[in-house]
Amino acid sequence: MTYRVIAMAALLGSASTLHAGGIDRSGQSITALFESGRYAEFSLGSVSPNTSGVGAGPASQVTPTPGANSGNMTDSFFTFGAAYKADINDQLSYAIIYDQPFGADVEYPTGTGYFAQGSTAEFNSHALTGLLRYKMPNNFSVHGGIRVQTIEASANIPFLGGYSVEGDRDTGVGYVAGVAYEKPEIAMRVSLTYSSKIKYDVRTSENSILGPSVTDTEVETPQSVNLEFQTGIAADTLLFGGVRWVDWSSFVIAPQQYGVVSRGGSLLSYENDVYTYSLGIGRRLSDTWSVAAVVGYEKSNGGFSSNLGPTDGNKSLGLAATYTRDSMEITTGIRYINIGDAETTLGGGQTAATFEDNDAVAIGVKVGFTF
Repeated sequence: MTYRVIAMAALLGSASTLHAGGIDRSGQSITALFESGRYAEFSLGSVSPNTSGVGAGPASQVTPTPGANSGNMTDSFFTFGAAYKADINDQLSYAIIYDQPFGADVEYPTGTGYFAQGSTAEFNSHALTGLLRYKMPNNFSVHGGIRVQTIEASANIPFLGGYSVEGDRDTGVGYVAGVAYEKPEIAMRVSLTYSSKIKYDVRTSENSILGPSVTDTEVETPQSVNLEFQTGIAADTLLFGGVRWVDWSSFVIAPQQYGVVSRGGSLLSYENDVYTYSLGIGRRLSDTWSVAAVVGYEKSNGGFSSNLGPTDGNKSLGLAATYTRDSMEITTGIRYINIGDAETTLGGGQTAATFEDNDAVAIGVKVGFTF
């Protein structure tokens, strides 16, 4: 059977890293590099989150709106990805991969009476990764390359002295390195891939009760490690999964003026690193149809979350199906995500709001061609 078809279904199902820890979106997978022959793919994903919280009590300077509901503060968003892979010779191949690895879309509705009403935040990124892979004669291979990535961000936080910030688009360069082992007769592959952090000096325009200012803000998107595997466990059946670690505890966005008006706070930061786990099973039903199911888990770390990202861990279930015709494969998938409960603060070690019973639905389509 063609295990690659099931692996594609698994990939789309697990592609809803779209609502994982921090501002992780794509998961930075390099699966296209392992495709056979010359291959191209395009993918589109849509995520509809429902994230709302309630102001904590009793009323005080730290909890200004006890009992007020925030309303849904996360906008729906789309993601796009593409990849091209080709062989240079029997041992050497390359791939070019485009993704949108990190992102955030926050918009607290107005008219709710909630302290953060009218607050907005946006973070966008685009990455182009060029990879080379060398196959060794013992079923091992090594891969590595360069990632060029751009970021831009903005925020408007009325409850913090009318604070607003705009970060210009900036470009940084990092690297990717990894190793893989394959046993084709049982459709087994295990790959380990490291992605480096990428540094930026973002030109930042701020405005608040202190007046306007323009400075440079140092930002580093985090380093990460992806462990991905697949193996045949029975005729026409594949087990697959992975673990992703991201160094979110080292990620900080701290514009100069924001630190003053917030009395030493950061616009965006995380206390803990994040591990995201996925495990799934795929099955070929016929020469044209394959299906897959995948579960995902991300541990809740506790502590306070940012008012611009009030989530803590998640659990998910995804389903996908692949239709194959000649050299084309079309995969569609849907995933339900149960977002972990979180508490936010405005300082002083007291809870400002609690976010509970939130969820998201992600859908996606991927089209792949072998030629």
